[in-house]
Amino acid sequence: MPLNCGIVGLPNVGKSTIFNALTSAEAQAANYPFCTIDPNVGIVPVPDERMDRIVSMVKPHSIVPTTMEFVDIAGIVEGASKGEGLGNQFLSHIRQTDAILHVVRCFADPEVIHVAGSVNPLHDIDVINTELLLADMETVEKRKTKAEKAAKGQNATAAQKTEYAVIEKLLEVLNAGKPARVADLSADEKLIARDLFLITMKPMLYVANVDEAGIANGNDLTAHVERRAAEEGSEVVRICGAMESEIAQLEPGERKEFLAEMGLQEPGLNRLIHAAYRLLGLITYFTSGVQEVRAWTIKRGTKAPGAAGVIHSDFERGFIKADCYACEDLFRLGSEHAVKEAGLLKSEGKEYVVKDGDILFFKFNV
Repeated sequence: MPLNCGIVGLPNVGKSTIFNALTSAEAQAANYPFCTIDPNVGIVPVPDERMDRIVSMVKPHSIVPTTMEFVDIAGIVEGASKGEGLGNQFLSHIRQTDAILHVVRCFADPEVIHVAGSVNPLHDIDVINTELLLADMETVEKRKTKAEKAAKGQNATAAQKTEYAVIEKLLEVLNAGKPARVADLSADEKLIARDLFLITMKPMLYVANVDEAGIANGNDLTAHVERRAAEEGSEVVRICGAMESEIAQLEPGERKEFLAEMGLQEPGLNRLIHAAYRLLGLITYFTSGVQEVRAWTIKRGTKAPGAAGVIHSDFERGFIKADCYACEDLFRLGSEHAVKEAGLLKSEGKEYVVKDGDILFFKFNV
């Protein structure tokens, strides 16, 4: 199942336009608030030049790229945490995602109305972040009552005391107006916090929706977003939603020509997907053969048995070893045979940490 990113923002900032371009789907996009009510979901192949090169060399019968899932969530307005604008329903959709892509409008156009009456990206960011914080504060406050009673009881366990301590840490951060993800929690404490399904615990990427003039160097509006993101330790990707919609409708040859005319190396959506990949701490490894070349998504730091388990649980359970080499060595030497001749194909055991771009062949026995 692909990891997913929820696309959020105020109504009418370009979320559905960007979603449509990402997925070539037809999520409804219109010039009025709340045109999206039920979330639209699309699964998108992760663009990867390395896979294209492997395919050109191996010429397999089938090709299976790795994917990411994007969820276009209805616009959130001030008061969403209290149910305004169907807020509770929308916030519940965000809780189900792995990461948040926060679309912020960074272009002026009198023909496209703004829910607040004027374009002010910092105000927009504050509205969304405040509603997410308030929703989390309500969740943690509710849990605190039960946790405090358990932790201060006569028969309180160490686990109950730890849970209460985690809740106090989270409330301290949230009351200071900061997202839960900046709380100073140990690995074990994070596991406890995960059970709360806090929205602000999720990693966030800002997507500055600009006009064509703002793609290369940004503008005064994107500068504000970039400063705010730097303060939060977040990243910003500039996207022209309207232009990306046009690019998505072009044939591959036309698309390449259009990008060249615009002075761009790749669609902005590719940069967005790669940024989301980094945000989630993901890497790609490949399995390669005449029958199939396939890309697989794993968390950075995953060891070989865990990577094998992404293919099938039997691979992990009966893991013996992994024959492994770097795709860059394949590109440099021209064939797997040449990689073997150069002594660069290694047999790795259970403690091997898989690297981005590895080509793996697993041996197992169950």
